Amino acid sequence: MARRGQRQSGAARTAPRSQRRARDLDQDGIIPVLARAVRELETGAQRGRVGPSGRTKFQVVALLVREERARVKADGASSEAQRAEQLKRLDGVATILARTAARDTSLLALLAEDAVVSDAATSLKRDMLLAAGVEPSPEEVTPTEPAVSSAATERRVVPQSVISRQLANPFLAPDFASAGRRQPGTGRLASWELLGPLFRSFEYGGASSCMDLPEASSIRVPGGLELMHHQTQVISAAASGHRTFLLADEPGLGKTAQALLAAQATGAYPLLVVVPNVVKANWAREAELWTPGHPATVIHGNGDTIDGFADIVIVNYEVLDRHVGWLGDFGFRGMVVDEAHFIKNKTSQRSQHVLQLSERIGARTVNPLLMALTGTPLINDIEDFRAIWQFLGWIDDKKPRATLMKSLEETGLSPADPGFYAAARASVIDLGIVRRRKVDVAADIPDRRIADLPVELDDQAGRSIRAAERDLARRLVSRYETALATRTSGVAVEGIDHDLVRRVARWEREDATSTKTDENVFSLMRRIGQAKAGLAADYAAQLARSVGKVVFFAKHVDVMDLAEETFAKRGLRYSSIRGDQTPRSRQKNIDAFINDPDVAVVVCSLTAAGVGLNLQVASNVVLAELSWTDAEQTQAIDRVHRIGQGDPVTAWRIIAAQTIDTKIAQLIDSKAGLAARALDGSDEEVSSSADVQLEALVALLTEALSGSQ
Repeated sequence: MARRGQRQSGAARTAPRSQRRARDLDQDGIIPVLARAVRELETGAQRGRVGPSGRTKFQVVALLVREERARVKADGASSEAQRAEQLKRLDGVATILARTAARDTSLLALLAEDAVVSDAATSLKRDMLLAAGVEPSPEEVTPTEPAVSSAATERRVVPQSVISRQLANPFLAPDFASAGRRQPGTGRLASWELLGPLFRSFEYGGASSCMDLPEASSIRVPGGLELMHHQTQVISAAASGHRTFLLADEPGLGKTAQALLAAQATGAYPLLVVVPNVVKANWAREAELWTPGHPATVIHGNGDTIDGFADIVIVNYEVLDRHVGWLGDFGFRGMVVDEAHFIKNKTSQRSQHVLQLSERIGARTVNPLLMALTGTPLINDIEDFRAIWQFLGWIDDKKPRATLMKSLEETGLSPADPGFYAAARASVIDLGIVRRRKVDVAADIPDRRIADLPVELDDQAGRSIRAAERDLARRLVSRYETALATRTSGVAVEGIDHDLVRRVARWEREDATSTKTDENVFSLMRRIGQAKAGLAADYAAQLARSVGKVVFFAKHVDVMDLAEETFAKRGLRYSSIRGDQTPRSRQKNIDAFINDPDVAVVVCSLTAAGVGLNLQVASNVVLAELSWTDAEQTQAIDRVHRIGQGDPVTAWRIIAAQTIDTKIAQLIDSKAGLAARALDGSDEEVSSSADVQLEALVALLTEALSGSQ
């Protein structure tokens, strides 16, 4: 942070800190400002959930407390007593922050190392510093300045496994074979301003926003998997030599598989994949599914656990600043940017890093594979295209690049000619815009599909959940070992006694339903639902903005509350269907969702809205929490997938990776298969919710015992 000083009236210069020591510490500097802010925050939290402005204030106060604590500890000009007094007051502020977070645990995510600091938070931080008589640093005065600060540079890391890879192949050299081909010539359009007309050409519309794609060729995929026709077309285009794609298919059309298989078809390894944090785990899972011969690694935090020799490197936007240095030197031959509308603001740091990496990859590799994936390419206006086109190498800051300029020259038209806009639009589309809607490829899509979206709970709540799961597993192991030690039958079983495992799991389930235990499978699933709520709501908001109305299902009221708070922050109107509503209120909310085009989401209770409703005005369902049975899940989806539905239906099931949530999802699916066979005449018994609960505990105990042997 920049040097701080006390502001004086008039034109006097900022006084040094040494002149401020004699002043009353109770009224001087940043601490009184923090104290007032945190008391306001606590008062607001006592009245209910902390709103968006309160969350911003919570994060800013926490950041300033950290910075001031570090400054006080390093301040050699103060006496020991003065430092102790200031640290004591800072501890008081921190204590109030902790009490506030205890009321609303979602605030803990704002304290994570990779938590995003919004422009609003940066602005508030600047205002609080000024109120304290402290001169903010330059980056706090101009929060949208794209230049990388020295603090950001200091945060950059190089994981040890990456160093090992670099040492194993120290002769990685740039490939300059394409040098000189990127700059436009001096043709007849060289003096024209072309970017504005190019963007406007898309405002006029046209017959298609999709490049001509080749007929699908045979694409080999792992056994048990199958590609749809529209997917094979993009992969075939890449295999035949096309290297840049704005893949803007509607959500649910398999963009991830297309990107992974396009990289495989073109040998674009190592491949860099930049994604939002919410889909990081899903990309790793899809890579293992579609391209198992090319190992993928995921960057978490400082990257201490990554595999530096992997073919696919997956990183989320939020930690990109730490890794942009070594990523640019890694020798990638391809780059995929998922949810590419995240880089629409060119002045943001994340956009600058993505564009920087694209340039460095392009400077080293002839025709690298560059793919921007988004179901929502335009968020606000047509110029949202700008950063995406620049990432793909179609334009630079001021003009089209060589390939696009050559195509525009060949039209023989200029922006003064009426036909220029249609021709220019076609020229850009031919560079690699691919846009298909569900209704256009409906023959390829099942009428109803469930798409799992694993999410990572990598904040404090996630760590607490994993710790609670370990405690539950330890309690199960203890019960198992006690039962084994006190067994009187004399029967000895080599290895794990699976009959005893099932008995122990049954005891645990019975105790959980009849008495209170420290942590049980029901309370654990509720906590997982709370931790997923914000991520699930964020995804539902993305869907609503890109494909229209969305039905959001949750099991617990507090999860519904968190989701509605998220939609309010995103500026989305919603209605709510809950069990405590009067029939009149319930019908009013249903009618609002069905008839009001501005109501984007309906937030539904699984138990209260899972039956008896017709919500087919939507074709996308988000299941924020898992049900205990496939039947309950199916009932929820059938609110949308019913007679009269004209569009394919996709249910997005949000699953917490690396938790018991994944086991339960697998069990629900396997029990659904058993139920189907039972209906077809099999002797298998249709499963109940108790079966899934029991099997989840069996799986947890078996896994714990296997790990201890």
